[in-house]
Amino acid sequence: MVDLVRVRVAVDAPQHSGLTGPLDYSSECPLAPGSLVHVPLGRRSVAGLIWPSGPAAGADETAATAAQQALQPELRQVQQVVGSLPPLSPRWCELVDFAAAYYQRSVGEVALSVLPPELRKLDDAQLQRRIVRLHKVFEASGPVAAETAASRAEVMPSAEQERALAQLRVSMASPEPQVVLLHGATGSGKTEVYLRAAEQVLAGGRQVLVLVPEINLTPQLEARFGARFGGGSGTGPPRRIVSLHSGLTPAQRLRHWLAAHLGLADLVLGTRLAVFASLPRLGLIVVDEEHDPSYKQQEGARYSARDLAVYRGRLEQATVVLGSATPSLESWQRAEQGRYTRVAMPSRIGGGALPQVRIVDMNLVPRRAEAQALSAPLVAALRLRIERGEQSLVFLNRRGYAPVLHCAACGWKSACPHCSAWRVFHKVDRSLRCHHCGFTQAVPRACPECGNTDIAAIGRGTEKLEEQLALALPEARVARIDADSTRLKGALEARLDAVHSGEVDVLVGTQMIAKGHDFRRITLVAAVNPDSALFSSDFRAPERLFALLMQAAGRAGRDAEQAARSEMWVQTWHPRHALYAALRRHDFAAFAASQLKEREMAGLPPYAHLALLRAEARSADAARAFLQAASDAAACLPAAVSVAIYSPVPASVARVANVERMQMLVESSSRVALQRMLATWLPQLHALRSQRRGDGERILRWAVDVDPLAI
Repeated sequence: MVDLVRVRVAVDAPQHSGLTGPLDYSSECPLAPGSLVHVPLGRRSVAGLIWPSGPAAGADETAATAAQQALQPELRQVQQVVGSLPPLSPRWCELVDFAAAYYQRSVGEVALSVLPPELRKLDDAQLQRRIVRLHKVFEASGPVAAETAASRAEVMPSAEQERALAQLRVSMASPEPQVVLLHGATGSGKTEVYLRAAEQVLAGGRQVLVLVPEINLTPQLEARFGARFGGGSGTGPPRRIVSLHSGLTPAQRLRHWLAAHLGLADLVLGTRLAVFASLPRLGLIVVDEEHDPSYKQQEGARYSARDLAVYRGRLEQATVVLGSATPSLESWQRAEQGRYTRVAMPSRIGGGALPQVRIVDMNLVPRRAEAQALSAPLVAALRLRIERGEQSLVFLNRRGYAPVLHCAACGWKSACPHCSAWRVFHKVDRSLRCHHCGFTQAVPRACPECGNTDIAAIGRGTEKLEEQLALALPEARVARIDADSTRLKGALEARLDAVHSGEVDVLVGTQMIAKGHDFRRITLVAAVNPDSALFSSDFRAPERLFALLMQAAGRAGRDAEQAARSEMWVQTWHPRHALYAALRRHDFAAFAASQLKEREMAGLPPYAHLALLRAEARSADAARAFLQAASDAAACLPAAVSVAIYSPVPASVARVANVERMQMLVESSSRVALQRMLATWLPQLHALRSQRRGDGERILRWAVDVDPLAI
C-alpha cells in the first residue's frame, strides 16, 4: 500500500463558498510548493497550485504525522501533477499570500486568476509540447529585431540624467532593496534612465520588469527597449523581450508567460497584471506613470499593481523605480518622509522649455445662440499652428457626440432604462448608447414622450468637437482618437502613425492620447472643458485633474527646437482656481503640499486608511439592508474599536444593468487596525450573504475594496 502525503493546494473556489485558504489533498509523493496540479473540487476537476505550509506547520512533527494518518482517508487525491512546468518560486507564493490577505480575497482566487488561462487547461503532455516548441522558436528566431549599429547612434545622457543614474546606482548597490521616486518633468528623458538602469541589471544576469498603465503605451515602449537591447546594448549580448497584457491572445499570453517563468525572457513589459509575472531572476521593477489610476484593478481582487511592485521589490531584493511627472500623493508623501529616495529631473532634454500655460476665461467669451466649444483666441492659435506646419492636440475627456439628447417641449432626456445614467448620443451611427451597460438604440425620429420632432443634443463629446473643429478650420486635417474610433484591431496604431508622419494637423481625443505618447510635431495642447473635476465629491478628483492636465501639457514642445513656442491652453469658467495657478507655474510640489495639507486636516489618505464594502442587489433596499447588517456585525467585533464605519450610501452610478449598487466606507488612522478588523469581519460577511436567500433580500455580489481610488 502506498503511503499518501498531505499537501495544501490553492484552488480558485467561488467567493460565496467562504474558502479563503488552500485546501488539503493527498498525494502519492511529496510535491514541491509552487507545482501546478489538477485536483477534484466538487464534481469538477480544476487546476491548483501546491502551496507552502503555514507558519505553524512542522511545529510538532510527530503530532502532525499522526494527524495526517488519522485524516488521510477523508482527503481527496491529487489527480495529476504538471511536472513539465518548474514550480513557481517561494517568493512568488509569498507575493500572492500578501496580496490575498491585504486585499481580502482567497489565496486560490488571486493565484489562479493571475496565471494564463491556457495554462490551467493543459495537461502535462500538452504543456510539455508547448515548452519544447517555445524553446525551438526562441532558438530559431533569436532576440527581437533591433536597429542596425549604423542607425543606432549612442544616446548621450544629459547632465540631469547622469545625476539621476548616479543616484540610482547607489540605490541599486545598497544591500537593502530601495524604492526610488523618479520625479521627472514631461520630456525630461525618464525612459532613457529606465533603459540604462535596465542595462546595468541585465549585465548582472538578472531580469527586468517594466509596468505601464495602459495597453496602448506598451508597443512604443517595447519598440524603445527592443531598439536598445534587441541587438545588444553595446556592453552585452542581445536580450529577449516579451509583453504581458490583456490584449494578447490566450496562446500569446501563455507563450510570453512561459518565456518569463523559464528564464528565457530578459525583459517583461506589461500592464498591471504583469506585476504577478513569474521571474526567477528579478532585479529591477520600473513602474512608469506610477500615479495612474489604471494600476488599480477594479474587478475581482482589487489590487494596486504599484503597491504590489513595491512589496515585490522587497521580497526579491530588487530595486523599484516609480517614475512620473506628477507622482501620486501617497508616493510623494513617502518620499517626503524619507521612505523613498526622490530623484528629480525638472528640465527637458535639450534644454527645451515647458509649455507656456494660457488660461482662457470663458466668462468673458461672448454668449452665442449655439455655444461653441472653442473660443475665438484658441481657434486663432490653432490656425497659426496649421500655417506653420505644426500640429495641435485638443483634449476633451468625454467620448461620443453629446452626453444626452433633450426634448425642450416636455423635458424628456435620453436616460438609460437599465442604469441611473444617460445614454450618450453617437452621431456617427445615429445611436444612443449607454457607456455603463452597453444598451444601444437608434436615435428616435421624434420625442418618445410627446412626439416633438425637435430634439436636441446637450453638451459635447469628442465627436462633436471634431465636427466643430472641421467647421472652424476647414483647411485642417482633423483626426480623432478615443475608445470609439479605435475599437477595431489596428485602428489605434494606424491613427498614431498618421500623427507621427505629419498627416494630421489637429488631433482630438480623450485621456488615452494625453499621456505617454511622444508626439514630436505638436506645439499646442488645449483642454476644452476640464472644470467638472474641480468640485467633485471625490477627494481625489483635483489630484487626477492636475495630473491629467500636466501630462497633456507634456505632449507639446517635445522637440527642443519647437519647445520655446509650445503652449497649453485651458478654457475654464474658474480661472482663479488654485489648481490652475499651480498649473501655470508647472509647480507640482506646491500643488502637492496644498493637497496634502487639506487631506491631513480632513483625515483623508495618506493620513488615514480606507476600505469600501460594496453590495449589489436587484433592489436598493436589499443592498442597504445587507450593508447595515454588516455594520451592526462589525460593531460587535473587538477589532473595530479604532475603526469608523459610515452609513450605507448609493454608488456614484447607483444602478447599472438593472442592478442596484450601494457602498459603505470603513476608515481608520491605523492600517494595521483596519486590516485586523477586515480579517475578522470577512467570515461574518460570508455568513450574512448566505443567510439572505429570499427574493427580496438576495445579494447578487459583494466585495471589499481596500485602498479604493473612487468613492
